[in-house]
Amino acid sequence: MDTIEVDGHRIAYRAAGAGPPLLLLHGGLVDSRVWRRELDAFSDGFQVVAWDAPGCGGSSDPQPDASLHDYADSVATLVDALELGPVHVLGHSFGGGLALAVHQRYPHLVRSLILVSAYAGWAGSLPADEVERRRERAERDAHRPVEEWIDEFLATLFDDTTPRDLVDETRRIMLDVRPEGMLPMLHAFADADLTDALPGISVPTLLLYGEDDRRSPPPVAESLASSIPGSRLVFVPDAGHDVHVEAPAAFEHQVRSFLQDV
Repeated sequence: MDTIEVDGHRIAYRAAGAGPPLLLLHGGLVDSRVWRRELDAFSDGFQVVAWDAPGCGGSSDPQPDASLHDYADSVATLVDALELGPVHVLGHSFGGGLALAVHQRYPHLVRSLILVSAYAGWAGSLPADEVERRRERAERDAHRPVEEWIDEFLATLFDDTTPRDLVDETRRIMLDVRPEGMLPMLHAFADADLTDALPGISVPTLLLYGEDDRRSPPPVAESLASSIPGSRLVFVPDAGHDVHVEAPAAFEHQVRSFLQDV
């Protein structure tokens, strides 16, 4: 694990390989450890960098009122510090929305977008009552021991056919979540609406979703695809929200094929 320090704030990241830069942005409640397989798989042809978002893993906590654009500023800080840009940006769930925010704010840093189980922010992709339901539940859970709610949450990520060892690996990572990181990320993403930015995306874009995703279901994917010019939408069979964990071979094939076309 490596780190950079900017204005007293630490950003932690993992890196592997050499070649065109590929930046991996994880989802909520986890950190860069979820990209263990991808760091290995794509390091044969890419310089792969997986960050810990502010408040996650080894990175410093964000300000309590951080917006999604504040997270995007941190991504830009990392890209500039490592002299990576322009980069292929791959983001999962929260990381997919963050990738959109990075492109909106720093289009010159983005070579292509790979949006996995992504939203245009919760406010941009979900009904208002569903956003508030998720917000209220997460606020409540943030003040309870993780062990009391984590298994119920994991059930929304994976379907019943997912091997138990893969679920347990994600569970071990999520046990390290901390309220100082969870709550700012929750509110930043719940409030975000990036729908106005979608028609202006001019870089090649892949949208990759599990066919059985219950958290960002097909209508969310189809709405993003219809709004992003020239985007490619792929549904992976027999996979849920964490498609990269549940179907790693199919995930790698789709990402690699897209990057080769780019």
